Amino acid sequence: MSNLKETEATQAAGEVPVKEQTPDTKAPKTRKRTAQRAGAIRTRAASSALQASSSKAIASPTVRAARRNYSENERAQKLGEIEKQIGRGESIKAAVQNAGISEQTYYHWKRAAGQTTQSDELKDLVKLEEENARLKKLLADRLRKENAELRKKLGLA
Repeated sequence: MSNLKETEATQAAGEVPVKEQTPDTKAPKTRKRTAQRAGAIRTRAASSALQASSSKAIASPTVRAARRNYSENERAQKLGEIEKQIGRGESIKAAVQNAGISEQTYYHWKRAAGQTTQSDELKDLVKLEEENARLKKLLADRLRKENAELRKKLGLA
């Protein structure tokens, strides 16, 4: 109320009323207003995309192929093809493109194949060690029998 009396007094005196300084705060946007802005932006983007597609200077966007799941055999075959091409002197990038997969996929498959071969190698090593021990025992038995026969022939036993 005191502000109202002050403004009346200043107007009566012929002075120009001074606007009170209030902090500038934005009013919260309504959803409708925000949606209208977004719609306008989409409309502008669509019209600019239409203009861009009609001009021949800009290339058309690439279309992605559908994602495909490869079996373990197919993966091994593709990895083999890529390794052969790399062995012939082609770059990894070119070899991967020829195989029809991305570089990232190639490295994922290669790492996965490497992990399985390490475990396979370990299993093979264990089998070889067991076979080696079995053969050593067999050889020792045969040598003992042969030595026993030779002693009998010589009459030492």
